Amino acid sequence: MAALVGAGAPILAACGGGDDTAGGGTSSSAPTTGTSSAPTTGTSSAPTSGTSSAPPSSASGGTVLGPVSDVPVGGGKIFEDAKVVVTQPAAGQFKGFSAVCTHQGNPVGSIESGQIVCPFHGSHFSISDGSPTSGPAQRPLPAINVAVEGSNIVQSA
Repeated sequence: MAALVGAGAPILAACGGGDDTAGGGTSSSAPTTGTSSAPTTGTSSAPTSGTSSAPPSSASGGTVLGPVSDVPVGGGKIFEDAKVVVTQPAAGQFKGFSAVCTHQGNPVGSIESGQIVCPFHGSHFSISDGSPTSGPAQRPLPAINVAVEGSNIVQSA
């Protein structure tokens, strides 16, 4: 019975949609961030615990994603850490969507010709409403509340 369970493990692992290197990268980088490495890295560890790992908050309590200037009209920008895509279908009109493809849960990879593109299986989504326009995905990207505060795009709480 144990031989059957062990033999099935590689098959189950192959069915996952995630990145195989994510687990390996985390475990190999964990010792580097331990207390024994802190003295060697010194100030290089400090910025990671500062604003770069914890996104800044806005006056309204939302999370600042980035500057408005990073989101072109007719295109968008993927904020990978927040797993959010912000688009600007028309000048001054900003939309937010999940950056996780609804087909198999992989991250979307780019915005091209007014489409949010998932590189894994070719799904394309509209920058206007997140609806699928081609590929295997059948459901739209979930909307994320975003707003402009000053010169920044902010994800609402």
